[in-house]
This record gives sequence, C-alpha cells and structure tokens, in this order.
Amino acid sequence: MAVYFVVQEEVTDPDGMKAYGKAARPSMANIRGRAIVADDALVPVEGEWHGGRLVILEFEDEAAFREWYDSAEYQAALPLRLAASDSRAVLAKGL
Repeated sequence: MAVYFVVQEEVTDPDGMKAYGKAARPSMANIRGRAIVADDALVPVEGEWHGGRLVILEFEDEAAFREWYDSAEYQAALPLRLAASDSRAVLAKGL
C-alpha cells in the first residue's frame, strides 16, 4: 500500500533550505518513491493554513519510506531542514 510523506512548512531561512536541498538530493537517488507535490503557491480553501510550502512524497510502502527517511544520507540532511523552517510532517497511508 502506498504511503505519503506530507510536509507543511514555513521557510524561515531560504539559504538554509537551499543547503538542505543540496544535501538531501543524493538521498533521493535510489528511493522507491517520487515527489508528487512541492508547492509554494498554495491556495487555502478551508481554515487557517500553517506554512507557505507543501511537499508530498509518495512511496510504494512504509518500508520504502523508512529505507529513505532512516538512511544515513537523509538523516545527515534533515537537521538543515529543521533549522531552516517551521515544519510539520506526517506519514499517511494511501487507499
């Protein structure tokens, strides 16, 4: 069953986020998944929206997500994203 890594974030340090992108890119090379949303121009439809950016990555299953998220490459990059943004992230199961 597909799973989705959903990140809602407000970038507080654009240069830091660029450094995160550069550091995280190698971790994406061999993932069993794909980026399906990376949007800075969100249009709120209901309620208050936190953050100005939404990112959704799709993985074939939770094992594939964990393989990527827990990898040494991504774990090395993750602190850069956390320092450069106010973010929330969830893992959601597909239908």
